[in-house]
Amino acid sequence: MTLYERLRADIITAMKARDTATATALRTMDAAIQRAAMDTSKPIDEALTLATFRKAVKNLTDARTEFEKGGRADLVALNTTEINILEKYLPAGLDAAKLDALVNEAIAATSATSKKEMGKVIGALKQRPEAALIDFGAVSKIIQAKLP
Repeated sequence: MTLYERLRADIITAMKARDTATATALRTMDAAIQRAAMDTSKPIDEALTLATFRKAVKNLTDARTEFEKGGRADLVALNTTEINILEKYLPAGLDAAKLDALVNEAIAATSATSKKEMGKVIGALKQRPEAALIDFGAVSKIIQAKLP
């Protein structure tokens, strides 16, 4: 069962269980995936679904930060609930030790010696089979700390 098929099945399950929070979050996600497929003129596949989930979680996390700054505890709670629902569909990320090892390998492979060459290192990491599991926002901070 693909991630998208699982999403569709879980929408039905949530609707039957009258779990409105889950049903709403998943239906919104379904619409976002379909919209992304139409925008890119590509069929719905695992990569598109995963990228859309990641983008949605990132947007919700950013919105939650803004709500916290604005003192909107009610919206923070709603966003946190929605993020928790959507994160169940994302694959587990790499642990810190593995991520650090991958960054060290990429720096060695590209012979990067300064922050100006950070793009090379990120490019090398994107070629790795584990690229789908890497949070490149966190990786860029690790690379910056390692390169002078």
